[in-house]
Amino acid sequence: MPVSVSFWVSRQHIQPFFKARIISREEYLLLAKVAEEAERYEDLVAQIKGLTQTYGALTIEERNLLSVAYKNITNSLRSSWRVVDSMEKLESARSSAQSKHQVSLIRRQRVRIEKELTDACKDIVKLLNDSLLATAKAGEETVFYYKLKGDYYRYLAEFAQQQERSRYSDLSLAAYKFAYKHALAMLEPTHPTRLGLALNFAVYYHDVRKSPERACHLGKHAFDEAVACLDDSSSMQVMRDSMMILQLLRDDLVIWSSEMQRDAVSK
Repeated sequence: MPVSVSFWVSRQHIQPFFKARIISREEYLLLAKVAEEAERYEDLVAQIKGLTQTYGALTIEERNLLSVAYKNITNSLRSSWRVVDSMEKLESARSSAQSKHQVSLIRRQRVRIEKELTDACKDIVKLLNDSLLATAKAGEETVFYYKLKGDYYRYLAEFAQQQERSRYSDLSLAAYKFAYKHALAMLEPTHPTRLGLALNFAVYYHDVRKSPERACHLGKHAFDEAVACLDDSSSMQVMRDSMMILQLLRDDLVIWSSEMQRDAVSK
C-alpha cells in the first residue's frame, strides 16, 4: 500500500518519527523538499526549525527553503488582509443598520487574519534573533538574514495600528540599514542578495515611510552601480538572478518617478 505524502509531512506523524531517533541532515532536507513540493509550508518551517535545533547553521539551500516557506505563508495572509480590509472600508462607507452589522463581521475576520500574520512574522523574527543571526558568517549570510528581519518587520508595519506601526517601522529600518551597510562592504554590486536587499529597502521607503524620493535615490544608486559592474565573469545562474532583480528595480523606479512627477505638477 503506497504511503501518502501527507504521512511524511504532517506534524502528527513526524513527531513520533523524530522521537524514535535523531534523523540526519539529509533526511531533514528531504522532508523539507517534500513539504515544499506538496505546498505544506508550515511543515517546511517545522523541518527547517528541527534542522536548526539539531545541526545549527543552515546551508544556502536550507535557508532558501526557509525563506520560501515564510514568504508563501505571509504572502497568502497579506493578500487576504488587503481584500478583507478593502471590503471593510467599502462597507463602512454605507450608513444602514445592516451595513454596520456587516462591517462588524468583516472586521472580526480582518482581526483574525492580522493575528495569523502577526504570529507568522514574529515567528521568523524570533528564529532569526534566537538562532540564525548568532551563527551567521560575515558576508552574504549575514546580509540575507538581516534582510529577512527587515522584510518581516516591514510586513508587520504595513497593517499595525499607529503606535505599533511606528515601532515596527523603526525596527525594520534598523535591520535594513545594518544589512545594507554590510552588503556595501562585503558583496559585489551585482550580487543577487545585495540587489534583492536594495529592492526591498527601496520598497520600505516607498510603502512604509511614504517617501518615493528616498526610494528612488536608493534604488537608482543600486541599479546604476550594478549595471556598471555587469560582466561575463559571473555564473549564468547569478546573472539570471541579478538581471531579474534589476528588471524589478527598474520597473519600480519608473512607477515611483511618475508618482513624483504627478505630485510636482499637482503642487
